[in-house]
Amino acid sequence: MRWYCKYGISYRSLAEMMQERGVAVDPSTIFRWVQRCAPEIEKRVRLYQGPRSGSWRVDETYVWVGGKWKYLFRAVDKHGPLIAFMLSDRRNTNAAYRFLRKAIKAMSHYPPSSITTDKLASYPRAIQRLQNEGLLAKDVVHRTSKYLNNILEADHGALKRMIRPTRGFQTMKTAAATLTGFEIMRMIRRGHCIGRERRATGEIRLIDQLFGLAA
Repeated sequence: MRWYCKYGISYRSLAEMMQERGVAVDPSTIFRWVQRCAPEIEKRVRLYQGPRSGSWRVDETYVWVGGKWKYLFRAVDKHGPLIAFMLSDRRNTNAAYRFLRKAIKAMSHYPPSSITTDKLASYPRAIQRLQNEGLLAKDVVHRTSKYLNNILEADHGALKRMIRPTRGFQTMKTAAATLTGFEIMRMIRRGHCIGRERRATGEIRLIDQLFGLAA
């Protein structure tokens, strides 16, 4: 499962790689592992995510699900570490509100001081609603700057290269679980977790630790 989410290869190719190493596994079995374990890894790894800058970059990209384009909301801080992500049917005020609320909850100890978005009209209304509800500080600055969001635009491209071998997803549920695996493994791989060595052995050690397998 870690290999699939890390390298962005097809289930069939990964099954063949395992077979070359003397391990017989069906592609559908790997698929079930990803669907079950990826959301659990996200839940557990959040304890190791560490601090984030208060300057957030927020944007959406497109993902092909069930024969239609859906929206993947994503946020990183100004240095690139992941803050949050959310797959949505729609790209409206309610979706922007739900995503920002999720991001704020995930970063409850490191709230934003500024949020940079594109010029989607949904964001100002969502931010205003969160401030009225007391979930976001009144002095948080909202900026619209394509230049400042370049770091997130580039990251979209890197994620899309991971998604491409899937040739699209069949359902929102399977898409959300698989994208969770991609996002979290990319975060771990880039060293954006506390105590994670910048080597493959560090990744393995952290995953083992998350599931109580460390010696």
